[in-house]
Amino acid sequence: MSDIWGGASETPGAASTGADAPPGGQSWATPATTSHGPPPKVPIDQLPTAGARVGRFLDDLASDSPTPGGGAWAAVSAAAGASMIAMVARLTLKKKGFEEVADRMRQIADECDDERYTLLTLADKDAEAYQDVMAAYKLPKSTPQEQQTWSVTLQKALERAADIPLEVARRSVYLMSLAEETLTSGNPNAASDALSAATSLHAAALSALANVDINAITFIDRTRQQELADSANSLRNRAQSILRDTSEAFFIALHA
Repeated sequence: MSDIWGGASETPGAASTGADAPPGGQSWATPATTSHGPPPKVPIDQLPTAGARVGRFLDDLASDSPTPGGGAWAAVSAAAGASMIAMVARLTLKKKGFEEVADRMRQIADECDDERYTLLTLADKDAEAYQDVMAAYKLPKSTPQEQQTWSVTLQKALERAADIPLEVARRSVYLMSLAEETLTSGNPNAASDALSAATSLHAAALSALANVDINAITFIDRTRQQELADSANSLRNRAQSILRDTSEAFFIALHA
């Protein structure tokens, strides 16, 4: 990899050409092709926004360890979305002329604080559940009794590994509705933050549901498998609908 921040280009500021160029003659900037060059690298624990704790988590995600993975990241992303909703709600509490919605915004902020904690807990549980699946796969299967034990243990582990991200997805979609509410009823100066929350939560929901799908596909219990598939599809549709409505509300507010 090049020493250039995030890029494979050997020349800072060089524009993409030929096969690397986007269709239609358009261009895009990458960290390696911006006119100002890459930012200086500093130890991650000195970064004022990310800091050591986030940096260590990202290091874990980038490693060759299967945990934490997409399910844990979905929960963390949803927790970030909940945090942004709480911020918009609290900024509304300080905004003159929004006294009528103050009680509701205070309720939303408190609820999102609770959701943030719950989602971070689910991130840890998701990683634990995947480790249980891996341990179940490694159980001995030499005798019929061992095969039976292996099958039952694995099925339970897979169900837990699907149930946890399903819960993350449910909470993410619910929080998306709160993001929409704060955008339409809250401080208009924070409308972009409310939309950012909704998009983060939408991504979290889709990521979590992908983990539901990949675990459920190996279920022995086909009825349970279909129930999960139906729940996942319903949540996907709901998330897409809320994101569309929230995006439309943002652009209406932007041009009001």
